[in-house]
Order: sequence, then C-alpha cells, then structure tokens
Amino acid sequence: MELIDVTDPKTEREWMQLPWRIYAQDTNWIPHLKQDVAKVFDPEKNKLLKEGKAKRWVLRNAKGATIGRIAAFVNPKTAYTEKQPTGGVGFFECIDDQAAANMMFDAARDWLKEQGMQAMDGPINLGDRNMFWGLLIDNFTDPPLYGTSYNPPYYRKLLEHYGFALYFNQLFFKRSVEVPAQPIFHRKYNQLKADPDITIHDARGRSVDQIAYDFCTIYNDGWVDHDNHKAMELSTALKIVKAMKPVMDPRLLIFVRHKDRPIAMYISLPELNEIFRYVNGDLNWLGKLKFLWHKWRGTVKTMTGIVFGVAKEFQGKGMEGAMIVFAEKNIVEPGIYRDTVLTWIGDFNPRMIKVCQNLDAVNYRTLATFRYLFDRTMPFERHPIIEKK
Repeated sequence: MELIDVTDPKTEREWMQLPWRIYAQDTNWIPHLKQDVAKVFDPEKNKLLKEGKAKRWVLRNAKGATIGRIAAFVNPKTAYTEKQPTGGVGFFECIDDQAAANMMFDAARDWLKEQGMQAMDGPINLGDRNMFWGLLIDNFTDPPLYGTSYNPPYYRKLLEHYGFALYFNQLFFKRSVEVPAQPIFHRKYNQLKADPDITIHDARGRSVDQIAYDFCTIYNDGWVDHDNHKAMELSTALKIVKAMKPVMDPRLLIFVRHKDRPIAMYISLPELNEIFRYVNGDLNWLGKLKFLWHKWRGTVKTMTGIVFGVAKEFQGKGMEGAMIVFAEKNIVEPGIYRDTVLTWIGDFNPRMIKVCQNLDAVNYRTLATFRYLFDRTMPFERHPIIEKK
C-alpha cells in the first residue's frame, strides 16, 4: 500500500471520488455535495484556514487502486480549549481492512503531532458541528440527512481497533406529525396567546437582518451555560441566515417574543437530501436545475430542525411545547410537511434530551465522536455533562 499526499488536481479528484467506489452497491447512500466538501479545504471559503491547517491523503493498493482517504486538521478556535491540544481527522473512507485504516490514522496522528497536538477527535469537520461530524453507529437503514455522516457499520471497528474511544454520542430525534401535540402543550400555547406581552410568529414578511437579530439574541441568551460558549456576533448570525436563505422556508422559522424581545426559536429547514438524492453529489448547472425542479414541485416532506433554543430566564416555562403547537396549526394541518427530524444533540446535554422526549420525539439514529490520545498511558475521559446552573 502507498499513502499519497493530496497536492495537485489529480490526487484531489482521486480523494473526492473515492466515496462513489466505497458505496457503489449501497442504495441508501446519498453523496455529500462536492461543492460543500471542497469549501472545507478552500482558504478563500473556510476562514479557519487563515490560522488553522489541513492536510489530506489518499491510500492506494499494490495495483494502484484507491482504497482509502483521510483528512487531518487543526482548528484554531477549538484546538486549545481541551485538557490537551486536540486536532481532528475526518472525511475518512476505507475498505474493510484494518492495516489500511491504521496506515491512514498513523499518518494523521504523526502530522498532528508535528502541529503540537496531543490528541485527535474523529470523524469530525474543520468547521461547524452540523456538517460532516461523527460516525454513524446505529440505524443504517434511514437515508442520511443533508450534511450528516453516513458510513458502513465496519468503520466503528476500524476506529476502535486502532485505539479511538467513544467521546460522546450524537443523538438524532424524530417527531412524526401523526403524533398530536399533548394537551398540556395546547394549554400552554393558549395561555401564551392570551398574554399581551407574548407573540408567537414565523418568519414570513421578516427581512434577513431581522431574522439574524432574532437568531443571535436567542442564541446568546439560551446557550450561556454551555462549556466554551462564546457570544455570537450579529455579523456571524447574518452570514448564517444569508447562507440558509436559498433553501429557507420562512414558515419553518418560528419565534416567540416577550415585549418584542425574541426569547425562543424553533428553526427548521426543508430536508435537502430529499432533493439532493437526485443530483448525485454535484450541484453543477444540471444539478441546480434538478434542485429547482424538485423544490418547485414540493418533493420535500420532512423538516430538519437545526436549532431549538429558549432564553435562560424562560426555560422550563413551556415555550418548546407552544412552538410545537404553532407548527402543528400552521405547517402540519395544511399538509405541507409530514415529519420533523431534529439535528443531533450530544448525550452530554441531558436538558435538551429531556426537551426532545417531552415533545414526543424519539431517538431514531445515533452518530458518535471518538477521541484518540497520543499518550496511551493517559486516562481517557468522556465529554463532561452539561450541568444545569
């Protein structure tokens, strides 16, 4: 076997195209968009590469066929927030061969050591946790959600036999619209509707700037207890909303306000993989035409909840249930969408898990983030639990 650095267009194409060989017989697989993956390694589009670093490899067998790929990276925003400097590996693909996997993990480990790292998490992304993050370990039958990882079951064996240990589970919850909102949710909804200081609304008629302000305000008020939480800048929120705008359905952005201050949000997007399954991982001109066609004809019937948050002082007061009832009345009853899937929640966040369970959502799929400590004598610790403050 030969490990090759990705340094030119030929090896980059080889690295990018390998998944189509790994999943050639898997009808459940929906490829990531090539354009989305390429952005991660483009310094013009991934600002983390201004101070961070990334490196990629492809693995070939004795006959010259590509049998594996991997990427390693140092995220300047997170590398030094752990007990030990921690880098990452991701975009791992490999045939079912432990020696092949070990060869790639060794290369990533050695390169990360050169960058001053003492551990590596994987499979993760050089970017936000909502994209390309984690290893699928449970439910290999449901199609993957847009941007989420999908892999053969044997990948877990390859990681664990190398020495990776489970750092945290990533729980995905689903709520069927066939399950009506509980009576207590309706009582809370009616109670809030009768309160002159409370308003529940969606994003129809609101500008990108207004949506970004609401999102930023609730995020900063609601995530204040989380470890390593840093306040979001309004400019960052604006970039996020602008990025969502081409695929956004304003009916799926639900907010609660108290005296005009945003205090809760339930933000969903149409599940894009229900369209992207038809574009074969390439949003070129033909892929864009297919996307617009399926968007126009209403192909998407699943909502993906990407953010569910409540300002700290209003937590535990039924805001979540009220927003579920609002969605039931304005989205579900007209028959626009059928199911809701919530983006992953770490098993270290029992409060949000309880919220999902209270909303009659079920954990239907699990991914996981693993960690490998370079010093094999160090005691391994799982991700700390977020305690209520």
